[in-house]
Formats: sequence, structure tokens, C-alpha cells
Amino acid sequence: MKILVTGATGYIGDLLIPKLLQKGYFVRCLARKPENLSGRHWNTAANPVEIFAGDVLDPSSLTNSLNGIDVTYYLIHSMSAGEKGFEDRDRQAAENFSAAAQQARIRKIIYLGGLGHDDTHEKLSHHLKSRQEVGEILRQSGIPVTEFRAAIIVGSGSISFEMIRYLTERLPIMICPKWVSSRCQPIAIRDVLSYLLAAVEEPKSDGKIIEIGGKDILTYREMILGYAKIRGLHRILLQVPVLTPRLSSYWVNLVTPIPAALARPLIEGLKNDVICQNHIARDIFPFEPMGYEEAVRLAKLKPFSQ
Repeated sequence: MKILVTGATGYIGDLLIPKLLQKGYFVRCLARKPENLSGRHWNTAANPVEIFAGDVLDPSSLTNSLNGIDVTYYLIHSMSAGEKGFEDRDRQAAENFSAAAQQARIRKIIYLGGLGHDDTHEKLSHHLKSRQEVGEILRQSGIPVTEFRAAIIVGSGSISFEMIRYLTERLPIMICPKWVSSRCQPIAIRDVLSYLLAAVEEPKSDGKIIEIGGKDILTYREMILGYAKIRGLHRILLQVPVLTPRLSSYWVNLVTPIPAALARPLIEGLKNDVICQNHIARDIFPFEPMGYEEAVRLAKLKPFSQ
């Protein structure tokens, strides 16, 4: 089985590749800057990874990387770089990749998108709409797409989790907007990787939109306080009626290393309840995801500098 991983320099891709190698797959990576993959612990002489230079915004650069590939992971998101106009860029990137994958006769595309539903009282944020639009564009290729939709991924290095972590560690008292009452179904990074790996050879996942989440449904307030409990911290949250996403993003930028340009679309998405409404994952994949507190305890929480 020959597998192409796009977004190999990102959080998910970097953790997924060694898992694929352990299972004996041939792995190829697509990266705009291949030099960013040099020195990765998983790329060894005994178990080498092919690295191709390419940019999903440049269709001509995709052909060689897809040649001879069976399955591709699509793990690209312009917003992860804090880039403006991420919706248009992600739309164009997905269209380019979809066309190239179709031409290369790829057997399956595995895509990790965002959880959320239009039928809630709040319309989906631009961020979540864009994530789901990408999945739809990939399906237009006619190739079977396994689209996983997840909310907050709990793990050291996940931007959404790091935002919770930094705020909780640094602020004994938090002035919070109303989104702290929104509900979420966070999922451990270990469980996300398990789903992504299992989908490679699971035909029942082909052509499916699969919502994945952990055992617990929590408000963001409960997630913050749950993290504080594990770390032995006493935290007070004061909710205020008016605190716009723009102001919240500036606040996050002041308190954490997360840039306001990246924090704002993430915060806009927090207004939406993000809870699994279908349970296809249970029917297809034979394992039970862990709960939030266990996921936090298993995250590699590095010593925190105040």
C-alpha cells in the first residue's frame, strides 16, 4: 500500500507518519518546503520516507507526488498558518488536489475536517463552513472520501487545546464571553490517529462522513476547569455578555503565543455547539474513545513558563 500524506509538516501529519511506517506502509510526503521535514525522527535510513516538493495551490506540482499512490491523506488548512483569506485558498487548494487525484486514479482520500451542524440555533462559523466545504470539493472528484469531523483535539501541539492550556495556566481569573457555555465533544489525539490509521484498510468508511468525539460532552468552561483540576490550579471564570471575537482574539494574543489572526476564526467557531450527531464511527471502528480528563493526563504537558 502506497500512501501520500499532505500537510506532513503540521501537527497531525507529523504524528501520523511514524504510525503509518510502523504498519509497514510505503509513505510519501508532499511539502511546500521539503527542508522543513529534514531531521524528523521518523525519517531514517532503515525506514525512509519519500519527500516531494509541491504546493496544492500549484496544480502542476502535484502530478509527480501522486504517481503510483493508492491512498492520500488530505491534512491541509491555510488557517493553520494564520493566513488571511483562508477560505478562498482552501477552496482552490481542494479543487486542485481533487482534480489531480482524479487524474492519478487514487483509490481513497482520507480527510480530517471540523465538526458542526447548520441546523443549530447559531450558524456555522466561517472556519467550520470552510472545513466542511473542503470535504465536499474532495468528494466531487468521484474518489471515495472518508471524511472525519472532529471538534477540539486534546494533545500537546493542538492549537485549540493549547489555547485552553495557556489561558488556564496564566490567568487565575478569566473574563469570559458567552461561548464558554457552548458545548463541545473533545477527542484525544491518540483516538484521532487511531481513526485515521484504521480508515486506510476499512472499506466501510469509504464515502462516509464520520463524526468523531470523546466520551464526554462538556462546555468550554468545564474543559478549562477540568484542565485546572488536573494541574492542581484554582481558577475563577467570570462570564460577561459582550466580548466580540475580535476583542477575544486580541486578548488571546496578549496572553498566549497564538496570533490574533489565527485565534479569531477559532474563537468565532466556539459559538457553535460541536457534538457528534451520528454514531457511524461506533458501527465501523471497534474501539471506545477515551474521556477528556484521561486525554489531558496523557497529553505531554511540558513544564510551563509563567
